[in-house]
Amino acid sequence: MAYALTDIAGRLKAARRARGLSQRALSDKAGLPQSHISRIENGAVDLKVSSLIELARTLGLELMLVPARHVPGVEALIGPAAGDGDPDAALPAYRLDAEDEDAAEDDADDA
Repeated sequence: MAYALTDIAGRLKAARRARGLSQRALSDKAGLPQSHISRIENGAVDLKVSSLIELARTLGLELMLVPARHVPGVEALIGPAAGDGDPDAALPAYRLDAEDEDAAEDDADDA
């Protein structure tokens, strides 16, 4: 299996696990045979686009074609490992640096 398909299969498996679903439960929700989901996750079958779309949507994911030049921007917004871990976890839109943390502590002390 090509790297891209291996990566996609791994992300689908991680999203399924993060949602606490067994292959059987995902099978019931997506309308695909459990054995097919197993083969997809193990890289034993070439994934059809229709199956990929159905699995992704069932797992709360959406497929999108992104121009290659915009991939770094998308990854910066969602994180490079989207689909891994907690599916509802979001990166903060703003992160405090050391100066901001000191100011926040001073404001808390004043209150």
